[in-house]
Amino acid sequence: MTILLENDNFSGTQLAPMPDKDQELVQALSALKESEARLNAIIKTAVDGIITIDRKGVVQNINPAALSLFQYKEVEVLGNNVSMLMPEPHRGSHDEYMENYHRTGEPKIIGVGRQVWGQRKDGATFPFRLGLAKVTLDSGTIYTGIVHDLSEQLGVQDQLQELNRSLEQKVEERTGELRVANQEMKQLLQKEIELGALKSRFVSMASHEFRTPLGGILSSASLIAKYPAAEDDDKRQKHVGRIKTSVRDLTNILNDFLSLEKLQSGKLSSHLTEFRMEDLFEEVCDDVNSMLAEGQELECSHHGTDVQVKMDRNILKNVLFNLLSNAIKYSAPAGHIKVTTSIDDGILTLEVEDDGIGIPDADQKHLFERFFRGHNAINIKGTGLGLNIVKRYLELLNGDISYISKEGVGTTFTVHAPVYNEL
Repeated sequence: MTILLENDNFSGTQLAPMPDKDQELVQALSALKESEARLNAIIKTAVDGIITIDRKGVVQNINPAALSLFQYKEVEVLGNNVSMLMPEPHRGSHDEYMENYHRTGEPKIIGVGRQVWGQRKDGATFPFRLGLAKVTLDSGTIYTGIVHDLSEQLGVQDQLQELNRSLEQKVEERTGELRVANQEMKQLLQKEIELGALKSRFVSMASHEFRTPLGGILSSASLIAKYPAAEDDDKRQKHVGRIKTSVRDLTNILNDFLSLEKLQSGKLSSHLTEFRMEDLFEEVCDDVNSMLAEGQELECSHHGTDVQVKMDRNILKNVLFNLLSNAIKYSAPAGHIKVTTSIDDGILTLEVEDDGIGIPDADQKHLFERFFRGHNAINIKGTGLGLNIVKRYLELLNGDISYISKEGVGTTFTVHAPVYNEL
């Protein structure tokens, strides 16, 4: 570097060289200014907010990114405590934290970095990542904080969590649907298995139960042809009676299977109609009279007022018919069957009592199972379906059935079902 000098011996101006130390100082100042300009450019253009405070927490510098983030103007922040950018309770405890740090030297945030919450000018809060560094200068200590907004990142995380929750809920719902579908499939499969077993039992039982009445019909029909004369009418009528009995037996077997099929498939439901209980009672008693063996007696009695009731007449008739036909079937030729009905407080009570073979104690727990036959009834015609059908019929009527039985003494069945006197 040179300097201008004026010399008496020379006209004009003369350049003189500058001392080296001064030249180095100028260069250093120039480099410092250039470095400061670069630093200011970096701070001003930084994407993250940068805030500088003194040891008392007063804001010394704040870059445009931080001003935009907190929605303040520079003049509103400079010279004020940085706690103005914090929500409670951090705002109230900031100065105390600074004092504790200066006293103990134990940092909680400095050099660590963590997620904190800031407060904008309008009072809205937002999350950000704060990195805080301590800088010791000749003029004193300052703290520089880097503020990185986490609103978008946490928003994405919240969306992901919500999507996860939604996905988990859908998976749980779908799992529940699959569980229900699986259970329904198992029920359908079990129903198919039961239906298959039912068909197998039907074929087996039908081949056995149908053989006897069909053989009787064939035999009697063949013998009738051998008695053409008028004086053989008694013999012909005897075989006609046998044919009728066999047809009735076949009809009863088919009715049992048809009733069970309807109940099994859910095709049977209760249909209420109005009728006189005494009329139904007399009708069933008349029907079963033809089933009585020689020497058997049937005693029928109805108690209570003769009123119009509202029930499913067909179902109730089938219940009564089944119980009476069982009582007749399992009673001795000279047996006595007694049936009584009564209505009291809107409840029908039906009792069927016989002095037949009774039910063995060991068999009683299986009494209402399909196809079950007591070990003392193996040689008596029957499908083992009657009581199962009766019980399921009564469920349709909201009724119930109970019994008392002793082997070799007899059995009494008692039915209770609600009646509806008013439409």
